[in-house]
Amino acid sequence: MSLSVHDRIELTPKESCNESLPDGPWEFDAAPGYGPGASEADPIPDPVTRPGQLPEEYRSLEEAELQRRIVAARETLGSRLVILGHFYQRDEVVQHADFVGDSFQLANAALTKPDAEHIVFCGVHFMAETADILSSADQQVILPNLAAGCSMADMADEDSVEEAWEDIAEVYGFDPEGAEPDAEGKLPVIPVTYMNSSAALKAFCGRHGGIVCTSSNAATVLEWAFERAHRVLFFPDQHLGRNTARAMGIGLEQMPMWNPREELGGHTAEELHQAKVLLWHGFCSVHRRFTVDQIEKARAEDPEVKVIVHPECPMPVVDAADASGSTDAITKFIAASSPGDTIAVGTEINMVNRLAADYPDRTIYCLDPVICPCSTMYRIHPGYLAWVLEELVAGRVENRISVPAEVADDAKVALDRMLAAKPR
Repeated sequence: MSLSVHDRIELTPKESCNESLPDGPWEFDAAPGYGPGASEADPIPDPVTRPGQLPEEYRSLEEAELQRRIVAARETLGSRLVILGHFYQRDEVVQHADFVGDSFQLANAALTKPDAEHIVFCGVHFMAETADILSSADQQVILPNLAAGCSMADMADEDSVEEAWEDIAEVYGFDPEGAEPDAEGKLPVIPVTYMNSSAALKAFCGRHGGIVCTSSNAATVLEWAFERAHRVLFFPDQHLGRNTARAMGIGLEQMPMWNPREELGGHTAEELHQAKVLLWHGFCSVHRRFTVDQIEKARAEDPEVKVIVHPECPMPVVDAADASGSTDAITKFIAASSPGDTIAVGTEINMVNRLAADYPDRTIYCLDPVICPCSTMYRIHPGYLAWVLEELVAGRVENRISVPAEVADDAKVALDRMLAAKPR
């Protein structure tokens, strides 16, 4: 079933979490087309291979044989290939990555291999789009499973954001096609999109003087935006926007949440004139599961526990934690801890389990007692990786992600600004 943006924003965390994912993600979905988080403008590869269409050979192979074939294909392809792996990928996939990191790190990593013919992105659709935009024209970006997307990215679609922009322009009195700076040299509002968004929305920001951010550099990006505008429209993740802006001293009364279902986002024009940050009604279904009660339970069981959470978590959870930060910041926080420490982490379970394995002299566990991996990130399975690599060896490119030039050009403007906004 396809959900509209209005349906999606009403989902509860529990409804968005599959607590018992099967080993083979091809059991989820065999429909044609892309999975969640894809740009509407993206051309769908023809023929398209979706989970139910993955050759039976790869669905039935034993894990050890899949791993052997991945390694063999990598060796054959050599320097023609680079594999990027997000922190949230399962271990049996991420072990093959040349670079492992968060979205900011992987965006930079893609730039370091200009001679690689093929970039295989073990992540989700918006990440592969970004790699395609930033890579050279003769490089091919491949997403092993086209169903690997991001439900948060779907919560702000291009049409809804364009409609909101027109309403915002009317309230603040500027031309939605191109605002002019005032006597202070500032625009009325600048759009900022989180990396977890389609290429179309990154292009929207590029056209309107805006920028892309990641959880690593969100504070730097907001500072950049406020140097150029009186306000920010921040989408799609309300929690990252709220937590980042509040840490900069912006009051909650100046951060109304824009609900695309309601007129003027659910606010009066007067309220919008008092705003500094307009927050889009979007969220990460995994990070919204973390609660203050979980933190209190962890502290009751061990008063010495240290708690760190991702800034996509709700504000009360971030406030109750000892620290918050991007996936890279969480990794560094744990690396800086001491043997014997107990650390409760509020982020995706695959990453938490990997950190626990990397630091066996510490007790590291996930705050959420219900195991809830990112179900779309989970769809990158060794079977898909083995398949796309062996197809490359045979001279065939499967699941290439190709962003149209008219979208990519504007999106690259916003992405280049993001890359220049170094994390603190």
